[in-house]
Amino acid sequence: MASEDHLYTARHFATLRDMDSDLRADRETDLRKADLSNADLSDLDLRHANLYAANLEGAILHRAILVKAHLRSANLNHADLRGADLRGANLIDASLQQADLTDVRLENAILDGANLTGTKMPQGSSPT
Repeated sequence: MASEDHLYTARHFATLRDMDSDLRADRETDLRKADLSNADLSDLDLRHANLYAANLEGAILHRAILVKAHLRSANLNHADLRGADLRGANLIDASLQQADLTDVRLENAILDGANLTGTKMPQGSSPT
């Protein structure tokens, strides 16, 4: 039941994409430790969202906006992030094993300690 509540919260937050961008940027969704495994979160606007230690294993995040999202210690193993925007996201100690980051924007993202084993990286990027 709790994971359904978190999924509802994530989907409800997506309605903010129709708001003025200055207002939207000040919002933060709290999804700390949420179980969103295998959830379809495609096209959601989750900028500044707090996804600390969230379970996003196998989640579909096509074109999701995760600008400056807090994903520290999140489980993104096998997640499909194709086309997502992770500029400035905090991915410290996140696990991205076997994740698909094709066409992902990672400028200024913090990947210190992230597990990138088997990750498909954006063209021209290399896991360092």
